[in-house]
Amino acid sequence: MAQRSTPAILLVIAGLACQEIGAALAVGLFDKVGPLGMVMLRLVFSAIVLLLIARPSLRGHTRAGWRAVVQFGAVLALMNGLFYLALERLPLGVTVTIEVLGPLVLSIVAARRASAWLWAALAFAGVLALGGGGWDHLDPVGVLCALGAAASWALYILASARVGREFPRLDGLALAMTVGAVISLPFGIAQAQGMLLRPDILAVGAAVAVLSSTIPYAFELIALRRLPAAVFAILMSLAPATASLAGFLLLGQELSWLELFGIALVITASIGAVRASGRAARGAAEPVG
Repeated sequence: MAQRSTPAILLVIAGLACQEIGAALAVGLFDKVGPLGMVMLRLVFSAIVLLLIARPSLRGHTRAGWRAVVQFGAVLALMNGLFYLALERLPLGVTVTIEVLGPLVLSIVAARRASAWLWAALAFAGVLALGGGGWDHLDPVGVLCALGAAASWALYILASARVGREFPRLDGLALAMTVGAVISLPFGIAQAQGMLLRPDILAVGAAVAVLSSTIPYAFELIALRRLPAAVFAILMSLAPATASLAGFLLLGQELSWLELFGIALVITASIGAVRASGRAARGAAEPVG
């Protein structure tokens, strides 16, 4: 079992690395197309790739299914928009750490255990530590955008589950990504304007889409067939660490020891919350008496 799990674990870690490399590439384009222009490029190219792979049918779906797709697409556009707006003002590691609070809170609520609040307190302490010498050195608008992205990530998880029940394979995701791309178009065009006609800009936008969406999703899909869901969730909790490393290596974003300690606390809280949630789910599944 361990030998079978090792390649899957490496795939998850590689997916996380690709995601953060894609985010670093996106930051490099902000001065040319702006964060909303980058969101548009990422969603449009991601939608094109997914539509080519999934080739979803437009027939035979219920009104509830289409409503779920539109809601999912709106959440995708909102989550990516807030994330990139936060990235424009905050270091990559700090942004991802705050964003992780969304699924973390969802795990704590799902656990329904008193001990889960211990992990909530630990995460809160970690976020406070992110302020380093004081929250005044972190851009308040960036922090608000990152918190909005965190809330959107929690909504993303719920919306994704609904679409997964209504649509087979990747059909729902491809259609939702298309909806998100359409929503992002007017904002992206307004911000990027003539830059969207440059082939080099489009090439980097396509690379960001592949690195941040296509490769991670494919790797995660393969890994989930070989890994227990709890192990997968714990590995995903390492996103702040990979983001901090990518920010340092690719963008030269240095973090203080206190900020690194805060990131470590949030990662620990995420792992603890995932384990608590898993125990709660197993307890609910056990027959009474």
